[in-house]
Amino acid sequence: MKILLLATAYNSLTQRTHVELVYRGHEVSIELALNDKVTIEAVELYKPDLIIAPFLKTAIPPEVWRNHTCIIIHPGIKGDRGPSSLDWAIMTDAQEWGVTALQASAEFDAGDIWASCDFQMRAATKSSLYRTEVTEAAIKAILETIEKFQNGWFVPEPLDYSRKDVKGCLRPYMKQKNRAIDWKRDTISTIVKKICSADSQPGLLDTIFGEHYYLYGASEEDTLRGNPGEIIAQRHGAICRAAVNGAVWISHLKKKTEEPSVKLPAAMVLGELLKDVPESPLPLEVPANHRTFKEIWYEQKNEVGYLHFDFYNGAMSTDQCQRLKEAFLYARSQRTKMIVLMGGQDFFSNGIHLNVIEAADDPALISWHNINAMDDLVHEILTTTTHLTIAALQGNAAAGGVMLALAADLFSICA
Repeated sequence: MKILLLATAYNSLTQRTHVELVYRGHEVSIELALNDKVTIEAVELYKPDLIIAPFLKTAIPPEVWRNHTCIIIHPGIKGDRGPSSLDWAIMTDAQEWGVTALQASAEFDAGDIWASCDFQMRAATKSSLYRTEVTEAAIKAILETIEKFQNGWFVPEPLDYSRKDVKGCLRPYMKQKNRAIDWKRDTISTIVKKICSADSQPGLLDTIFGEHYYLYGASEEDTLRGNPGEIIAQRHGAICRAAVNGAVWISHLKKKTEEPSVKLPAAMVLGELLKDVPESPLPLEVPANHRTFKEIWYEQKNEVGYLHFDFYNGAMSTDQCQRLKEAFLYARSQRTKMIVLMGGQDFFSNGIHLNVIEAADDPALISWHNINAMDDLVHEILTTTTHLTIAALQGNAAAGGVMLALAADLFSICA
């Protein structure tokens, strides 16, 4: 069947949809919805049997949806409507959420329903939920919709809020004021939830030292304490900020400016403003139940060493590569037979840290240092003869992260 994928960007869900449909023998074309004219021309040229929009932020032109079956993939349960679906699900502590495949119509997210797939929510960032639960549910809904469309007998279900299984509602776009942090009132779990609801986009806007920054990468802290709102510690580029009942680590910031900027490690953004903030070191072998900010940690069970490394968005700076190499050498020095490279839940590794390189005074030099640090890490793994090394890919790998995985003796995809 000829299927046109209409998308705002070729993001992770669009890519996954593309791969899944091609694998199943469909003829697939992809068109970025830059404007109505481009969309209309693409449809006229390709003449698809079905149009699917896995990730679309604009309306499909009436000239298209009135003459073709157009399926919108919405990251919400039946009846959920609006552009901030996952944001509200996180902020309202929804226990169950889902994805709905609905037919494009004159009203946003109000078209007839072709399929829906629900999943259990977990404590995670919006981007993490989107990459995992939402993506898997979306693929199931897409494949179910295609099967129904091919059979030719299915009549999609009109949106009817009187039905018991329609539990969603129309919600507005979530603004910064809807998730603003009150450091003197909010608990650490509330603060983390608010930051997670905006991570990775648009980020949670907050004030630090009188300036506006977007916050990313939040972790609860078990032991450190201080005056609410105060930055009380720093560790490997992250900052720890006190709250009423504990503290919260924030790994990345982006300063609000008129010019475009990128996310960077918080300490790199704040610079000299943190000169009096103490470092809070953490041992490599930290108890699994200890809540704090940790990028690299090691645990050992019987004769197997597990080396975890969970870097924000999978990016690894020169310092992170060097610290991971030292952690690997420590793991290799233990009386074990096997070392498992665990990576993180969302990303194994995406290679060198392009944002840090872009922000450097000398990007070429920092890039050179970063590449060499990655190469040194890969070389140590590749030349290890004392242990069997296994790369356990729980999440995606790209660029140098692929070579990092391939340096091990074996690799395993851990779904």
